[in-house]
This record gives sequence, structure tokens and C-alpha cells, in this order.
Amino acid sequence: MRTGIIGLGAMGFPIAINLYKAGHLTGVWNRTRAVADTLATQCNPLNIASSPAALAAQCDLILICVSADADVRQMIDEMLPVLAPNTIIVDTSTIGADTARAMAQQVASKGAQFLDAPVSGGVEGAKNVGLVMMVGGDAAALEKIRTTLQAIAKRIVYMGPSGSGQATKAVNQIMAAGINQAVTEALSFARAMQLPLEKVIDVVGGGAAGNWFLNHRGATMTNNHYAPGFKVALHHKDLAICTRMAHEANLPLPVTEMTLIHYEKLMAAGYGDEDISALFRLKKSSKE
Repeated sequence: MRTGIIGLGAMGFPIAINLYKAGHLTGVWNRTRAVADTLATQCNPLNIASSPAALAAQCDLILICVSADADVRQMIDEMLPVLAPNTIIVDTSTIGADTARAMAQQVASKGAQFLDAPVSGGVEGAKNVGLVMMVGGDAAALEKIRTTLQAIAKRIVYMGPSGSGQATKAVNQIMAAGINQAVTEALSFARAMQLPLEKVIDVVGGGAAGNWFLNHRGATMTNNHYAPGFKVALHHKDLAICTRMAHEANLPLPVTEMTLIHYEKLMAAGYGDEDISALFRLKKSSKE
């Protein structure tokens, strides 16, 4: 299946490499041409399309990996005039479920399919084919492309109709916010108790409170290293989507709302491009 990818950011770049290694990548498009040129040094030969529409005209399957709802809307608007029937668009971005449903309707008007398929696993997962993909849309369309998607994701789970993938990703992002709060608060407490943090991380990580974030970010955050990972500003964007969806459902999200406030403090201090474990910066005892 002729496969293209739009968006070569922190996630899209390694996804493109894995598609190329598996023999699936037909072409790419990225706003900044220099990034696509860099990819071409690792994936040679590589077709760099002149526009999203030019890429869509060459491909049966198009992956979108951009940052926000407006970006996805723009990409669909640009591709729509040339979109061939039976083309499948897979959006791996994190956007609102309402936007996903609207894009699915637009794409369907051309006889094509739109799957909302956000991913979890961060940059490490993208590099190591360790992503988990949660998919909304037409189940039959997913089965047509499952083999291709297995080149970038270790788990691909069909969640239901359009918007279901994004709703599931919102669950993931809300949970990630709570885990971030719990781990950074607990390790700050351990530091205030003057405990050896390496030992705390080791012993707690092997027990009932163990989790991926503690095991993969505990040592780095306690040594003041905050390389992403998953950027504060991006998680802030995602949590804003979650709160909007929760508001429509009349559901309070107090931990999420608190995390948004904390992230805004970090972004105001210039830490928006750091990993979300930078929340540890704010968790200090008054005695420290």
C-alpha cells in the first residue's frame, strides 16, 4: 500500500523511519522542508512532496502527525480536492473527538475513510515501534491497513466509531496528569525526608505503586534532567482538550485542572519545551 506521512516532528520523524524500514513509505510532506531533507539522508530514496495535496494524489494511505485541531483541519482541507475514493487517512495527532468526527464526515464525502488513531508511548515508543494506537472509525478500514500500522505500533486497538480513538486518548492524558502529580509529589516528599532517592525509586518502583513514569522518569527528574519525552506545552494542549470534552459532559476534572495551572506556571517560566516530569520543579518544601 502506497503510504505517505504528513508531519515530521518529534513523533512523525521516527514513525517515518520505521515505515521506510518496513518498506511502506512512499513519500512525506513537512512544513519545514529542511526537516524532510534531513529524513532523506536516512531514508534514501525518499519522495518529498511539494504539498499535502501532492502527497495525497500519490498515496492510498496517509498518516497525519501534527500538533492541533487547526493543523488537522488545514491538512484535510488541502487534500480534499484530490482525495481519491477508498483512500484511508489515519490521524495520529491528539485532537478533540468532535474534530475527528467532523473530519471523518468531510473525508467520507469523497468516498474515503478517516480514522482517528492517536498514540501513546512518547518519543521512545515512536523510535522503538513501541506505540499503542487507539483507533476510532470504520473497523473494516482499519483491518485493510493493520499490517502497515504494525510497522509503527506494538498494539493497535479498535475502540469504536469516529471520535472513539480521541476519547480514549483523552482518558490516557488525564491519567498521565494524575500519575505525574502523584510521582512528582511523592518524590518531593522523599527528598524532604532526606531519603536516598535512587533507592526510593528502585524499591517503590518494584511494588504496588510502581509505574512506567516513575521507572523511566524518576532518576532523570531527581537529577534535574528534563529532556522530552513528552513536552509540557503539548500535554497542556491535550489537557485543555480533555477539559473541554469533560465540560460538555458536565464532568469535573479537578486533578487535570490543577495540572493545567501548574503547566502554565512552568511555561511562563520558560520550561514549556521540557518533559512533563519538569513538574518536579514546582514540588519543593518550604524548607528547601
